[in-house]
Amino acid sequence: MTLDVIDAHHHLCLLSQASYPWLEGAPVPRYHGDDLPLRHDYQLADYLTDAEELTTLGARLVGSVHIENGAADSLWESEWVDGVIRSSAIPTVQVAKVDLTAPDAADLIARHAARPSVRGVRDILNWHPDPLYTHRDRADLLIAPDWRRGFTALAASGLAFDLQVFPDQLTHAAALAADFGDARIVLDHAGMPIDRSDTGLRSWRKGMQALAAHPNTAVKVSALGTNDHAWTTDSIRRIVLETIDVFGPHRTMFGSNFPVDGLYSTFGRLYEAFFAITADFSEPERDLLFAGAARSFYRI
Repeated sequence: MTLDVIDAHHHLCLLSQASYPWLEGAPVPRYHGDDLPLRHDYQLADYLTDAEELTTLGARLVGSVHIENGAADSLWESEWVDGVIRSSAIPTVQVAKVDLTAPDAADLIARHAARPSVRGVRDILNWHPDPLYTHRDRADLLIAPDWRRGFTALAASGLAFDLQVFPDQLTHAAALAADFGDARIVLDHAGMPIDRSDTGLRSWRKGMQALAAHPNTAVKVSALGTNDHAWTTDSIRRIVLETIDVFGPHRTMFGSNFPVDGLYSTFGRLYEAFFAITADFSEPERDLLFAGAARSFYRI
């Protein structure tokens, strides 16, 4: 049997023609490691070359979700990706970038939503006291009135929200899901468990359970290498299996996070690990995990 795969989380980059602030300037120590190897164009042909390794595993790429890659001009980025999608079956849909604290957030959401391929918005919210980890300078965004004003506009638009936070923020994330029960929210990168000790993972699971209690939420297993650069199938097994246990196969999807996770492994090695860890699941469950859940959530 050939397993169909919808890659629920990957990026493209046109650094030669646009500004991506996180890939410019003097390198700054970050939890994802040295990003100098990422400072070049990564176009559709590059992505498809990496994803071709799926065929050696008895799988085929049937769709993908492009996630904003931090371009300075998010409207340019979603227009460019929309053009790529019009000319190819992959990527299939995209998630655009909007800073939901921006005064013009509602207008930006509407302009992105006008593009046929846009299914959601991401506003990275990771906050941590250590500058190595933090993306934002505020710890209160999920409960802040200015951010929630933007989220209200997003929920009204019908677009989904890609939620990227650390485990300590999952309690506020669960409150967000409760307060906006009609909004579709997907947790990126399995909640980013940066503390892989038993204590840290127990705390992470508790936060995941709080979020998963709300039926309008889903999760992606992705980017596990960003906090475990020397990962192995065994080192990520617990995180993968507990994520599926908490959310269920119908609300769990897999993503490559390429090219970023290409810093830590090949595309084939990554999916080989995902396939091995889920080998004991039934055929219908694996269909959900690797394609069905993403197809449903992103309305592909």
